[in-house]
Amino acid sequence: MKKVGIIMGSKSDLPVMQKAADALASLGIPFEITVISAHRTPRRMIDYAESARDNGLGVIIAGAGGAAHLPGMTASLTSLPVIGVPIRSSNSIDGWDSILSILQMPSGIPVATVALDGGANAGLLAARILGAADGELAGKLDDHRRALEDKVMGTVADVEATGKA
Repeated sequence: MKKVGIIMGSKSDLPVMQKAADALASLGIPFEITVISAHRTPRRMIDYAESARDNGLGVIIAGAGGAAHLPGMTASLTSLPVIGVPIRSSNSIDGWDSILSILQMPSGIPVATVALDGGANAGLLAARILGAADGELAGKLDDHRRALEDKVMGTVADVEATGKA
């Protein structure tokens, strides 16, 4: 199975990006996780993105706050799918700068984008991308989806009977 690369602009992004790692781990998907700054370590970013496929990656999840150039710049350097995670950071404009930096990619350089601080969904989206060609992983994802349904259905009777949470 291909592994997923999880990269982030700084260590302060780790609480959000750890949720992506946790989602992948829960499905048995191998991953690597590291810090790469598009602005402070551009050569490291270039080397990582250009060698990602040769290093066994199938998807890259890139999280960044502020100007959030890491996902887009990574996508410009590889043909692998890149999932951007906008992160609300100390220098962001309530997260909007990160969201728009990742969403507004120019034609030809696609980046899938999840919600602000959406690390868990980034991990699940990476799993779905890999699961498109892996029946065993697709089965695990179907089980996960059914577990979510069961969780919600388990609350229906309580809510309907009491009208309380």
